[in-house]
Amino acid sequence: MPRFTERTDTAVAPAPAAGPTSPPGARSGRATLALTSAATAVALMTYTAPMVTLPETAADLHTPLSAQAWLLNGTPLGLAALLLVAGSLADDYGRRRIFVAGTLALGVTTALGALTSSTWLFTLARVAQGAASAALLASSLGLIVHAFPSPRGRLHATGVWGAFVSGGIAVGPLVAGAMPSWRVAYGVLGAAALVVAALSHRALTESRAPRGGRPDLAGAVTFGLALVALVAALTLGRDGWLRAPVALLLLAAVVLLGLFTVVERRTATPMIDLGLLRRPGFLASSAGGLFTGLAVIGLFSFLPALLQQTLGLSAMDTAWLFLLWSGLSFAVALQARRLAGRIAPRLQLALGFALHAAGTLTMLGALGSGSWTRLLPGLIVAGVGSGLLNAALPLLAVESVPAQRAAMGSGAQQTFRYIGSCAGVALTIAVVTSTKGGLTHGADIAMVVSAALSLVAAAAVAALRDRTS
Repeated sequence: MPRFTERTDTAVAPAPAAGPTSPPGARSGRATLALTSAATAVALMTYTAPMVTLPETAADLHTPLSAQAWLLNGTPLGLAALLLVAGSLADDYGRRRIFVAGTLALGVTTALGALTSSTWLFTLARVAQGAASAALLASSLGLIVHAFPSPRGRLHATGVWGAFVSGGIAVGPLVAGAMPSWRVAYGVLGAAALVVAALSHRALTESRAPRGGRPDLAGAVTFGLALVALVAALTLGRDGWLRAPVALLLLAAVVLLGLFTVVERRTATPMIDLGLLRRPGFLASSAGGLFTGLAVIGLFSFLPALLQQTLGLSAMDTAWLFLLWSGLSFAVALQARRLAGRIAPRLQLALGFALHAAGTLTMLGALGSGSWTRLLPGLIVAGVGSGLLNAALPLLAVESVPAQRAAMGSGAQQTFRYIGSCAGVALTIAVVTSTKGGLTHGADIAMVVSAALSLVAAAAVAALRDRTS
């Protein structure tokens, strides 16, 4: 195995060729945390903006119901396809370089998304936004780990960063709902990303842990194509799961994932070291990310549109109601660092999934009753659960891999998260829209599915913990 070294570059002096360096000072650490958290929040705001504007966007772009999953799935598809390679590139070629490039690209692609005139052009813009977000998200935790080398500092920093994941999810729908149109909202978010990119270029310190060798382009291509095939199969499955195109796409996804595994075993610098799958912590991080996307993000990505279609709420009213869940998630994630030393991250994940399941089951029948107030208890409980998940996942991601591969560990966990998100959104829309009994009945079934998946995740993470304790 290659030997990893950490290197730091500054604007005033050349970097040493190899070997450890002293960590940045307190001011530099605060700047790193502030800028990475701000960029992360903007990325998540861009990610969640279409949730409350989906009906308006679909009408403007003449998107049929069967294709609306693509309007939501573009960004998570780009994220899932490129997070692993972005994490590896950040470690190898410079976390600051990849972070700034990703934040800049997010600003440009988001602004371009506001100018699109068709479903597929908008989807392509969203995929590009996801790819840009992958670069900044994967490199963020690598920058944070370098800036906060002590366990206590890392615990605080990853807790704040995880809270801003929830914060971006909370604020994105509010910004989108408050704007005159979804196009204006995208213009504002694009400008915000460009401002953060400019500040980051001046304030951040470079760090890397080079392995040598070439980027794993073959792995990136096979993995990305596998995800496209999987999401396409889940989206087309709405019109019949036993049709030949769906079966062929699922088969293609399986074959491409097998090819990806072969590529990763043979390349000298893989996107992901498959040997990490033998680590219980890495398995817990990966499973936690996958089921967070599948059960939590999948349901709550489409729930705001359902509220507008079944309860007649406006985009802004929906955003305020959605804020109860996402705002609680932000507050809980910000305070969850106080649980360190009392509750292990894997047990925190299990508790978070259990609370999401309880909250989701509490919301059963609310849409059919025509009363949005019936949603409140469930949104509160699920919001607490989501906050616990968002706090535990980034800490477990960086603790489950060697410190010098933190960006790769972060990229891996988030890759599984957005694979789950792609599948979860497509599955939720398929269940809601293909079930006899209308949208309200379909929504209840989707909630039961989400709760069941969460309970499976809670049991899996808890069992893994028990086996390795």
